[in-house]
Amino acid sequence: MSSPPPTPGIHHVTCIAGDPQENLDFWVETMGLRLVKQSINQDDPGTYHFFFADAEGTPGTSMTFFPWEDMRQGKVGSGQVSRTAFRVPEGSLDYWEARFDEYGVPYEERVERFGETVLPFEDPDGLPVELVETEIADDDPVVPWTEFVPAEHAIRGFHSVTLWIADTEPTMELLETMGLEQVGSEQSPDDTPGDERTRFAAAGPVGTYVDVLPTIAGGRQGHGTVHHVAFQTPTEDDQSAMREAVRSRGLSPTQQIDRHWFRSVYFREHGGVLFELATSDPGYDSDEPLADLGGRLVLPGRFENRRDEIEAGLPDVTVPEPDR
Repeated sequence: MSSPPPTPGIHHVTCIAGDPQENLDFWVETMGLRLVKQSINQDDPGTYHFFFADAEGTPGTSMTFFPWEDMRQGKVGSGQVSRTAFRVPEGSLDYWEARFDEYGVPYEERVERFGETVLPFEDPDGLPVELVETEIADDDPVVPWTEFVPAEHAIRGFHSVTLWIADTEPTMELLETMGLEQVGSEQSPDDTPGDERTRFAAAGPVGTYVDVLPTIAGGRQGHGTVHHVAFQTPTEDDQSAMREAVRSRGLSPTQQIDRHWFRSVYFREHGGVLFELATSDPGYDSDEPLADLGGRLVLPGRFENRRDEIEAGLPDVTVPEPDR
């Protein structure tokens, strides 16, 4: 079969949190991301689904969370996304270390990786996250949100995800099938477990990289872990072609599922990480004006007639707003 159009990169990363208010406070106020959609988990409508992104919800910028309060603490291990990294403009890490000191965010010493400076830290649920200083092109598609963090230091979408995999070869072959190119490898003494880190690059400017590290360390899903990583398949045709390519690798992708703001296909890659293929349309502004994104609970169509029931079962939350 012919190769599918290559993925431009990461579309979104979805994680598991605990307390929903704590999650909102951290990602909006501390990290300066915009809440572009306040909704529910469509497979578990008694749980919120928060989408944090740039000012316009650009593909490649949205970190999303299911705050399952009763779930246990997770542990990162083989078959998971071990770290999610965001881009920040060059020279920003001094600002972020000072901000983390002010807000009591635990962070580690900077490391150098593939010629870039990386600042590892954790969110309130212990989720491993990183900031990576990168050069931001003048025509970069990300529109930084500047209500809490100034533009010269604001997060500019995803840089990469790191996959921990027991047998890395089938996963790396799949990434190449999806259109990512192996661009290098290096010893990775900052990662435990794991030794050699192999980097793959997608075709687009945002959410470009996927790093693969070998490990057999056991993990479990729960607070502070990634639920799945979604890759951009911008059009329906792109997604259909990628789905067939994934099937040709012996995997079992789902049929397309309507997620209201994008259309999705899911599958577990060979190492156990849950992957999603997500279209660009309709987008987060398809059901509320751009200026009003995130300001109210939005229920996808089939849930609207259950609004009273759903709202009654969700805890009250307040979206942080800057002092004027």
